[in-house]
Amino acid sequence: MTDADLELLRKALAEIAPQGRTALLPALHLAQRLQGWVSEPVAAEVARTLRVPLADVFGVIDFYAMLHSEPVGRTVIQACSSPSCALAGADGLAESLCNHLNVAPGDVSTNGEFTVEHAPCLGLCDHAPAALVGEKAVGKADSNNPAAICAATGQSPESFVGGDIRILTSNCGAGRPTALADYQKSGGYAALKKALTMTPQAVITEVKTAGLVGRGGAAFPTGIKWEGAAAAPDQPKYIVCNADESEPGTFKDRILMEEDPHRTIEGMIIAAHAVGASQGYIYVRGEYPAAFRILSNAVNEARQARMLGKNILGSPLNFDIEMRLGAGAYICGEETALLESIEGKRGLPRIKPPFPTTHGLFQKPTIINNVETFCNVPLIIARGATKYRKIGTERSPGPKLFCVSGQVQKPGLYEVPFGVTLRHLLLDLAGGLNPGRKLQAVLMGGAAGAFAVEKDLDVKLTFEDLRAAELPLGSGAIVVFDDSADLRDMLKRLGHFFADESCGKCYPCQLGSQRQYEILDRGARNHAITGDRERLSDIGGTMIDASLCGLGQTAATAVLSAMKLWPELFDAKK
Repeated sequence: MTDADLELLRKALAEIAPQGRTALLPALHLAQRLQGWVSEPVAAEVARTLRVPLADVFGVIDFYAMLHSEPVGRTVIQACSSPSCALAGADGLAESLCNHLNVAPGDVSTNGEFTVEHAPCLGLCDHAPAALVGEKAVGKADSNNPAAICAATGQSPESFVGGDIRILTSNCGAGRPTALADYQKSGGYAALKKALTMTPQAVITEVKTAGLVGRGGAAFPTGIKWEGAAAAPDQPKYIVCNADESEPGTFKDRILMEEDPHRTIEGMIIAAHAVGASQGYIYVRGEYPAAFRILSNAVNEARQARMLGKNILGSPLNFDIEMRLGAGAYICGEETALLESIEGKRGLPRIKPPFPTTHGLFQKPTIINNVETFCNVPLIIARGATKYRKIGTERSPGPKLFCVSGQVQKPGLYEVPFGVTLRHLLLDLAGGLNPGRKLQAVLMGGAAGAFAVEKDLDVKLTFEDLRAAELPLGSGAIVVFDDSADLRDMLKRLGHFFADESCGKCYPCQLGSQRQYEILDRGARNHAITGDRERLSDIGGTMIDASLCGLGQTAATAVLSAMKLWPELFDAKK
């Protein structure tokens, strides 16, 4: 890099330099955008500007898959290898791209234009097989035409949005973002206006009465979380939107962000009023550049309309939102790892307690919810808790979004009231299996989920019914496998995913996920040895009991579930 290039970088960093370390991830994105990768002189300039030790800067670069400390092609093509994409021929896609460019994965093409990388999941499961070419999403990528994929011409893939009800998704399905004016015409920001006439405690009471629980998988009561942050004496307080949905099979938050961005923003502002926060962050996963751009535009729109900033809509409320872009790390979907990432550190989970409601971002009281959860808040305030509870069941109130992908006729995002059956969702709404095929399995809850089979089709999709059936709701990911799918191969892929994504902070997960993958890999190659089933059971139990965070605690759930259903898959051949 020349002195002129470094001067350009200094000018670009000047605006965010006062934030210090917390601006490290944005600074590295900025630097990589200028140079294509982060060289040592560039890293040193970032370190000097933000006053962060150079070793820490490289520690952060090495942590994230989408930051590069070595040269890469001017365009990085990420070929998705998630279960849904694998079912649709993802391996052939990556191989075709590499052959076309005459490169190995991770290498740079001779003209310096391209690098092909494997991505664990791009959140485009409804468009499998998928690729991300630079910042352009490519769906149903044709491995027979790698040149067209590299060119990334044509429209971005449009998701199918359906279901029995269309409340949270009422503005989705048109394949374009809803502008502020259109959002307001459809009743948007009316809930915020109403909330500002209510006391903060009344807003929290309404959310608690509605029975809203987090839609990211943990299912913690939202109102109780808000109440804890509101009661915390420390200041300032923060609202954080976890838009880092990285669970393979999940893409609902992406569609909400790309097509109805103001609903999330409105939910966050109401949360700020409820707990007394003045600053918010939306942390979007790095694989969602379109969602990041659209939400950033919506934040600017809201700010110009005085929905954000000082004295929102003439009220005493001061609240603004800063956007943050992740850089490829599944663990950052864990709430404390995400907070560490915003603070400019490696995204490692924290030991809990203390919980973020009292010791969150910068050790201050923090509310962290995901996109779908925040999108429920305007609905609750606008309709009132009593009417909200008329949707769904008594113990699982409200609408729920499900991401259906894999070997079904109509992959897409479906909104239903809690309480419909899995059969209705898959066979009536998603069109069922492809002609001539039989159902083999349904992976509920994504890579960290468990398998359902034919006998489970009439289970109701509620927290209580799924729990009784020993199936997780998770974040709403449902991947369907017909009788043509190789389940050993799928289990190996899940094992590889967790081994690759383990952050390494705790040994049960770091070592357990690797040993689990090795056993699943030899099973997929028909080289299983006597005792593998017992080894997997022992490893899985250890990870569940002893891992620090949800990644390790759930890394074996799909495998343990498969062992109950198909023990023969894990036996050595005689």
